[in-house]
Amino acid sequence: MDKVRSVALPALTGISHASSAFIGTFLLVHLAAPIAGNAGSNIASQMMLLGREYYQTAFGEKFLVLGPIAVHATASCMKRLLSPPGKPPRRLTGGFSASGYFAGLFFVPIHYLTHRAYPASPAAPISCVGPSELDYDFVKTGLQKWPKRSWALYIGLTAFVVFHAVDGLQVIFKQSLKGVAERWTRMRRNKRMGVVTLGVLLPVFSGLAVLGREDVMAFGNVVSRYEAALRSNFIYRI
Repeated sequence: MDKVRSVALPALTGISHASSAFIGTFLLVHLAAPIAGNAGSNIASQMMLLGREYYQTAFGEKFLVLGPIAVHATASCMKRLLSPPGKPPRRLTGGFSASGYFAGLFFVPIHYLTHRAYPASPAAPISCVGPSELDYDFVKTGLQKWPKRSWALYIGLTAFVVFHAVDGLQVIFKQSLKGVAERWTRMRRNKRMGVVTLGVLLPVFSGLAVLGREDVMAFGNVVSRYEAALRSNFIYRI
């Protein structure tokens, strides 16, 4: 078993780190739209349409987004199974592991289903909300009709994903960028989280707050289809 670990663990580590580069690129592109929401929904929607050229094409969605996420999760779970008891990454209760599991098992699937799969349903009354119709009026509809639930999902998704990414960067820095790692790890964890909050989470949430106060500009029949897509998520039916 030790021989298997000595070969498998470094390989799985490399796979995990490589796939995280694709995921990180997607996050930067995807979060650019809600950050642009600080300038209004028109700018946010335009930014989202530009981002879709990367992450929502027939090739990009499978091989640049969903594939790397599946590979990253699989490699991380395999590392946990193969790691000797009592050694990293066996600890399940740490912030790094907990944020990854909450994001991967709950928030990311719900977000994907709500914003990608359900609106594409051909069944009435959704009737396949196409990419040209699925702009930030969809987000505004959720924020205004179900504010508490929508905010809880957006905050949970963004916070857990970003915190997991930050802790993951620290692991990569330790192994490949020694100087950066030393400067980064000298900060206390709460200070690092403060930097992340101000640098990433705050502009995302302020952009969503601006969008939530704007009027929904979509036609009434389109809004009805938005609401039907949102209700496909069990959280919006509770």
